[in-house]
Amino acid sequence: MLGAVGGFVLFLYGIVPTFQKTHFHRVYAAYGGVFIVMSVFWGWLIDGIKPDNYDIIGTIIAVIGVLIIFYYPRKGEKVWSK
Repeated sequence: MLGAVGGFVLFLYGIVPTFQKTHFHRVYAAYGGVFIVMSVFWGWLIDGIKPDNYDIIGTIIAVIGVLIIFYYPRKGEKVWSK
């Protein structure tokens, strides 16, 4: 049963980004950044492996990269509004 739930979650992981209103590759970049952050937290909180300085630095660099990919304004694109 747990395997079926995991399979369904993976299915949603692949499908949900296709319904977003922004560019597909930017949504996947954001997913990648969340995946990196959550994997570091999982290792720390669940597995008991405290992240070292390089884990933290790498995670920060990945998140900065996601922010640049997702939010940096491009020529000819509309800027988001509420």
